[in-house]
Amino acid sequence: VQLVESGGGLVQPGGSLRLSCAASGFTFSSYAMSWQRQAPGKELEWVSRIKSGGVSPAYADPVKGRFTISRDDVKNTLYLQLNSLKTEDTAMYYCARAWYMSDSHVRSGQQRDYWGQGTQVTVS
Repeated sequence: VQLVESGGGLVQPGGSLRLSCAASGFTFSSYAMSWQRQAPGKELEWVSRIKSGGVSPAYADPVKGRFTISRDDVKNTLYLQLNSLKTEDTAMYYCARAWYMSDSHVRSGQQRDYWGQGTQVTVS
């Protein structure tokens, strides 16, 4: 199993980015996926999740209405569209092969589930 994030970068407040998570080594279409982030000096925070087939997308309150999760099961890729970015969105963003329901769920799953190496988003 391999997950590789990309698409991060430096962006001004109000700007947009699209993060990608390329998956390999498993049947991507069969698995729920999640995005989470970790800001400097802070704990891991769940951001979004999506079931197989693209159903039941869900978002943490701080990003609701600004971020959109999607997936392309032909390209084996998970996406996170980040719009109206704020300085507080600055963090390392990770994708995971998992269905996380909360921040504590994310933290307990970090060592158990498959995660990518992360992509840095800096809003400044």
